Amino acid sequence: MTQPPTSVVNPSIPERPPASPARTRTSRGTTVAVLAVVAVGATLVAGIGLGARDISPLEVVRILLHPGEQAFDTHVLWTERIPRTFLGLAVGAALGAAGLVMQALTANPLADPGVLGVEQGASMFVVLGIMLLGVTDTGDYFWLALLGASVTATLVHLIGTRTDAGSSAVGLVLAGVALAAVMSSLITLLVVRDKEAFFHLRFWSVGQLTGRAEVLGRLLPFVLVGLLLALPLGRTLNILGLGDDTARALGVRVERARLTAAAVAVLLCAAATAAVGPVAFVGLVAAHCARLLVGPDHRWSLPVSMAAGAVLLTGADTAGRLVLDHGEVQVGLMTAVIGTPFFVWLARRRDLVRM
Repeated sequence: MTQPPTSVVNPSIPERPPASPARTRTSRGTTVAVLAVVAVGATLVAGIGLGARDISPLEVVRILLHPGEQAFDTHVLWTERIPRTFLGLAVGAALGAAGLVMQALTANPLADPGVLGVEQGASMFVVLGIMLLGVTDTGDYFWLALLGASVTATLVHLIGTRTDAGSSAVGLVLAGVALAAVMSSLITLLVVRDKEAFFHLRFWSVGQLTGRAEVLGRLLPFVLVGLLLALPLGRTLNILGLGDDTARALGVRVERARLTAAAVAVLLCAAATAAVGPVAFVGLVAAHCARLLVGPDHRWSLPVSMAAGAVLLTGADTAGRLVLDHGEVQVGLMTAVIGTPFFVWLARRRDLVRM
């Protein structure tokens, strides 16, 4: 009987050990992060060059190199397109980070930055500022909305942490939904009784980047601080996802960690809402896109969610300029068109992306 051939192993060539899961995740995260940066750059170029009046990339470069020209394209680029595009990138990144942090804290994959009533609180203070203080300047809306969002988030925290809902995460969600419903009703009651308040609020509440270039300088400090504070939260969110008892056993002060993460998310969401008005679904879609691309590790999904939010919002704004022959569709409506089917598809899934 013939013996089966045996494989010959060269002892001088060492066997390659299998790649570890951690190394694989790191390699995947690095690849996705590079692609995300490229996508942000492409969105930036498209946002500057495309619109009712298309400007070629070569012309854009020439205008950037010669900013002092008096040509019409130069005026369009420096006074509208460039500030508007950077505003969209900043707001999108803020909403993307806020959405991921809020989903991680509430353990709710359907959570959005509006889940804690932040957007409704911002709108409520804008209405009160218009009616009681006579504020009509869009730039002043920023500070009113920022104050309102912060006050509302504080109320949600005080109420949510004192409810008997089984966990602090569930308590925050219940408190946020309840306060959001109350404030939405009060806003409707106030604006229908005051025509001037309704006239001014409807331009802010639609969610738009048009005519908001002047708030870019006010928004950037809050967004930059919020994003820098959010990036180190990835490891903490991973540990909190293991459960409160396990997190405490690993040395994490759970209440303080949750409060810190929630404060960063509220800062980002409040600044974004104050700048451009309520914009739905950006945080929801960006957070899930990040998890689908790099998995549940928040150390990678958090920065990818920032990039995804920036690409989504700026891309939606650019598309809104192109869908109509005359005029444009506001970015709040465009994100709703994109986000609603995504939300329905997500809600129908039985195997939601693991938090």
